[in-house]
Amino acid sequence: MSGIFLKIVNGEIPSYKIAENDHYYAFLDINPLAMGHTLVIPKLEIDYLFDLDDDLLAGMMVFSKKIGLAIEKHVSCKRIGMAVLGLEVPHAHIHLIPINSESDISFSKPKLKLSKEQFEELAEKIRKELS
Repeated sequence: MSGIFLKIVNGEIPSYKIAENDHYYAFLDINPLAMGHTLVIPKLEIDYLFDLDDDLLAGMMVFSKKIGLAIEKHVSCKRIGMAVLGLEVPHAHIHLIPINSESDISFSKPKLKLSKEQFEELAEKIRKELS
């Protein structure tokens, strides 16, 4: 039985995809802390980030950098914060979150409520920054 992120990668569950390649998949978090909050995952279902082999982990960081820079071009922020928690979903993932202060990356903050149209428009604008 595959987990929720693998179902997203396989298209069994819809997502607001930002980018993908042979090894990684990036999509908007549906419970975002900020506009542009994106998750980056390896396509292999491995629970813990530090269980990824070195090449897969290094590649994930490079892929995340490209996504983060694209988000930064569209979403007004001082930086793209990066967080790895890994407790809520048993699939390694990185949160890329536009921030203006350290408190912006607090997962205890209320999440934004966006419409399907807002998610689609945001994903499209970030994807355009990648090309």
